[in-house]
Amino acid sequence: MRDFRELKVWEKAHRLTLQIYRITRNFPSDEQFGLTVQFYPKANC
Repeated sequence: MRDFRELKVWEKAHRLTLQIYRITRNFPSDEQFGLTVQFYPKANC
């Protein structure tokens, strides 16, 4: 099996993650926390 980083789905998900980090970097801390609370349960599905 090849390295997971070579999979297209991983590349797209990684790019999306980096975009979200860039967009939310300057959000107030309370908004960042609110987003984090929403995202983590979804990631564990």
